[in-house]
Amino acid sequence: MDSARKPSAAHWARWLWLSVVVIAADQATKAAIVATFNTGAAFSFLSAASGWQRWLFVGIAVTAAVVIVVLLKRGGSAWYGAGLALILGGALGNLFDRLVIGKVVDFLLFHYGGWAYPAFNVADSAITVGAAILIFDSLRRHDDGPAHAAKGTR
Repeated sequence: MDSARKPSAAHWARWLWLSVVVIAADQATKAAIVATFNTGAAFSFLSAASGWQRWLFVGIAVTAAVVIVVLLKRGGSAWYGAGLALILGGALGNLFDRLVIGKVVDFLLFHYGGWAYPAFNVADSAITVGAAILIFDSLRRHDDGPAHAAKGTR
């Protein structure tokens, strides 16, 4: 890894503020809409399941949070840190719902005519945007790869 992608380990915690902002925005918007519940995962996935999905997604969220914090500690570009922080905030926002109320509050629903997009929330949006940022960062670094390799910086 080149030094532009790997800041010192002391800077990893700076990304946690973005996760906290996501969690706060997610919980504030959910509190305003708390009358509608969805027990599924992102975008209503498994919302009709019998209840086992709650603990599956709790386990996934806890595991993801630990892995993301480890990855943040390793350092990376600003894009990489932002993507991970958004995913962490989204995962913890939905984890809070699952642990406290047993269900995820989904309230954003877009439809037009006979078409409707599955219900989702701020946390789901943060996870999606974070994943897109990580893909962008990966492609951006991949495009720079051969030039860096030719200079012996990898």
